[in-house]
Amino acid sequence: MANKILLTGFDAFGGATLNPSWLAVRALHDRQILGHTVVAAQLPTVFDASLTALNALLTQHRPALVICVGQAGGRSAISLERVAINVNDAPIADNAGGQPVDTPVKPGAPAAYFTSLPIKAMLAALQADGVAAEVSQTAGTFVCNHVFYGLMHALATRRELKHTRGGFIHVPWLPEQGTPGMALDDIVRGLRLALRCALQVDKDAALGAGATN
Repeated sequence: MANKILLTGFDAFGGATLNPSWLAVRALHDRQILGHTVVAAQLPTVFDASLTALNALLTQHRPALVICVGQAGGRSAISLERVAINVNDAPIADNAGGQPVDTPVKPGAPAAYFTSLPIKAMLAALQADGVAAEVSQTAGTFVCNHVFYGLMHALATRRELKHTRGGFIHVPWLPEQGTPGMALDDIVRGLRLALRCALQVDKDAALGAGATN
């Protein structure tokens, strides 16, 4: 099963009728990328239930690579997320009416996990192909971060997933949702490039000697 890529998106939330994360992920379902088959799945925009669904998918597919994708309205570029934090702090209610405030995703677990994706290499690949992209230092504290943290916790603690790499990507609104926006074809192209790069590059190169911030 290790020749699978698990790619997840979310259902619409916050009164919207669509979510570009799911539309883009769905467009890549069953695609072949460097000998790997993309399995697309939709997660509910609901605390806890989203992780229950994700963990079931991880058990079913045991993928080589997992990228969870979410919508970030107000961002103009595909955002490659660096870090997930162990906090739920919902600015709005989720799709089940839940709105946790300052609760842990996983009680007693680490404060944060870093992505295991080569986000700098992915950034370069997207930008080289003309796709607006950025490295993001925050995935927020809503269901996207909840899923990102839960994913990385699973990869860190489940023995059968010790060779699986994963992370999270935020995508902008579609143009019909608001400004700034990004065309669905560009989002799909960016995700495909990101997947290809993640399969080709194990991890980003370390900063060279003498490098400074």
